[in-house]
Amino acid sequence: MANLSLLLALLILFTPSLCCPEYQKQALLEFKSSLIKTTSSPSLESLVGELEPWNSTSDCCNWNRVICSTRFHLRTVIALHLDSLVSMRSMEPIVVTSTILTPLFRIRSLMLLDMEGNQIQGELPGDGFANFSKLVYLDLKNNRFNGSIPSQLFHLRYLRYLDISGSSFHGILSGEVGSLQNLRVLKLEENFFGGNIPKEIGNMTKLQQLCLRSNKFFGEIPSSFLYLKGLEELDLRDNSLSMNIPIFIGNLSNITILALSNNRLTGRIPSSIENLKKLETLQLENNLLSGEIPSCLFTINGMKHLSLGGNHLTWNSNAKIEPKCMLSDLSLKSCGLTGEIPYWISKQKTLEVLDLSENKLEGMFPQWLVEMEVGSIILSDNSLTGSLPPRLFNSQSLSVLSLSQNNFFGELPNNIGNATSLIVLMLAENNFSGIVPQSISNIYTLLLLDLSSNRFFGNLPDFSSNEVLGFIDFSSNEFSGEIPTNFNQEIKLLALGKNKFTGRFPRNLTNMSKLEHLDIHDNKITGELPEFISQISTLQVLNLRNTTLQGSIPNGIFNLSSLQILDLSNNHLVGNISPKFGNFAGMIETSNEFSSLPDIVTISIELHYLIVIWKKSKQSLSSRNLQLYSLLDLSMNKLFGEIPASLGKLKDLKLLNISHNILSGKVPISLGNLESLESLDLSHNKLSGLIPQSLTKLQELSVLDVSNNELIGKIPIGGQMDTMNDPNFFANNSGLCGMQIQVPCAKELSPTELSKDESKEALFLWEGAGIGYSFGFFIVVGILYHIGYFVPKPLPNHRSQRIRQSV
Repeated sequence: MANLSLLLALLILFTPSLCCPEYQKQALLEFKSSLIKTTSSPSLESLVGELEPWNSTSDCCNWNRVICSTRFHLRTVIALHLDSLVSMRSMEPIVVTSTILTPLFRIRSLMLLDMEGNQIQGELPGDGFANFSKLVYLDLKNNRFNGSIPSQLFHLRYLRYLDISGSSFHGILSGEVGSLQNLRVLKLEENFFGGNIPKEIGNMTKLQQLCLRSNKFFGEIPSSFLYLKGLEELDLRDNSLSMNIPIFIGNLSNITILALSNNRLTGRIPSSIENLKKLETLQLENNLLSGEIPSCLFTINGMKHLSLGGNHLTWNSNAKIEPKCMLSDLSLKSCGLTGEIPYWISKQKTLEVLDLSENKLEGMFPQWLVEMEVGSIILSDNSLTGSLPPRLFNSQSLSVLSLSQNNFFGELPNNIGNATSLIVLMLAENNFSGIVPQSISNIYTLLLLDLSSNRFFGNLPDFSSNEVLGFIDFSSNEFSGEIPTNFNQEIKLLALGKNKFTGRFPRNLTNMSKLEHLDIHDNKITGELPEFISQISTLQVLNLRNTTLQGSIPNGIFNLSSLQILDLSNNHLVGNISPKFGNFAGMIETSNEFSSLPDIVTISIELHYLIVIWKKSKQSLSSRNLQLYSLLDLSMNKLFGEIPASLGKLKDLKLLNISHNILSGKVPISLGNLESLESLDLSHNKLSGLIPQSLTKLQELSVLDVSNNELIGKIPIGGQMDTMNDPNFFANNSGLCGMQIQVPCAKELSPTELSKDESKEALFLWEGAGIGYSFGFFIVVGILYHIGYFVPKPLPNHRSQRIRQSV
């Protein structure tokens, strides 16, 4: 016993203190100091508060987020969990540059580095990463890195996990990536990589997960993928890949997730997929695939998530389907289904999402589907009929119901408010009628409600207590009374157009502090457009077409700096067009930011509630294109005077219509600066002088209507003006001539004379635009995933991922 005690005493005496090396502690303290300087604002101090215990008097191996080696003779830092130290919770701008990583590069013993979600921007310092020769796990996702991946990263031979997704890396992905031959997981999604997917990835034979989603890759799926025998997940969604799905895909026998949606893949679904016995998720939607849907897909026992919609595939109605799988998600959107909803679906007792939209289904809503308690039912754009079964709304599982564009009729069941888990309800373009049941306002989870294009009448229910209801479309019905304002203050989209509402423009609309889209077109609003419109400062879209408004356009409207779409056409407005119209920042440069519903369900929905008369024809503009369009329509009023030259500043305008007014003066030269303009209507005014030569600069212009004015001279030639050859668009201008209308000019002005003439015009602040046809208006909004026009939902995990329904 004495000898043992002596031995322990000697060990304690001669064993060095098991603390982390001083240079590693100093490196970490330097990192902390740099981070605090970056987030020095008092409101941001809490974001890095977790590093407060880091100080010079304690052992860094005892610090939170730091892990050291447990070897008896050595205590070095081997893992740093530094994720989400700087979040986006703050409203203040945060700039964290990649130089903040510099101190960490001195810790050469590091095997794991997690820097996820810190808003770090700049290029990755390649020389620094060369020091991490022992690195096994590197997670840099959800930052703001840019540039290319440094080659030093591809020389980390022990690396098994690499995730740099959710940044702004760009350029060609180097073939050197194939040098990471010990890599198990490679995640590069949501960046801007382009070019071909490097064939050298086939050298990474230990790879289990390969995620290249949401980049700009094109070309074919490399044949070298044949060698990735251990691959369990292949996610190539949201790129521009083409050619056929390779037959060898059936040889990757370990695959559980195969996601190829939203590409340009062609040909048939290869029958070899039948060999993927472990397959749980197959996403092929929104490609150019053709041929018959193989019935063998339903014989894969483990299949849970099957999405085939948005292709040119066909469904064999004569095929006898007896699935061996139990599906959680099924999307057969636009797959040519006919007749009644297939009965075999009733056997899928675990079904959570069913999308059979854009087919030719007939019959009534089946009772067996009511009893299945499916969470999301998307049957829009079919020919289904009958009334809705009341029992459907007793479901506590139902979160998304889209039945738009069918032939359903009758009144809504009084118990509709029992569906208390409903998040999205879309019943547009049917034949529903009657009064909307008051119980619908009891659905406090409701985020989107679309009842447009039916025959509902009476007053609307009171939705003021529905705190999350953000998107409402009641347009094209027979609702009456004063314009309702009994909605919550958080609403973002309110569409009440084409009803029978009356009264003045309601001041209570100014209480809706987040309102972005307001449409009250085709109602009977009395009085003038009020100055207090300026208080709805968040407005991006304002449609007051055909509402009998009188008076002049108030100056307050020009304070709506975000306004991108403005339609005041077909009213009784008088006065001049103010030069302040040129100050609409949203029409000078579109924001590309439009509200969508929170990511509460894994579904995205497009809300269409207006048809546009665009370039002389009716078109439905989708939410995918909303950010591309900026429109100004002042047509069919009693506006007079000259057209302000300031309109030429609205360079993002796609359509400008000031036709059917009493405008005079010359067509301003500055209209040639509207570089995005596609449609310009100046018809039915009293404009005089020449059509300016500057219009030849408008490379996007496809419609020009200057008919019924007092214009003279030669119609300009060159550019798109050479395609403006419809005589009707120049009619009733007795002084016009030119090749477009096949009227020879008595004397053609020389280019020098034309230049002098336009120089004289430049002395005036005159500008004009308009369109000699009725222009509609649209509002659309993108939200969630599955309804009529779906975008892909996030991949489920290996386990069945359920729809999140919490608000």
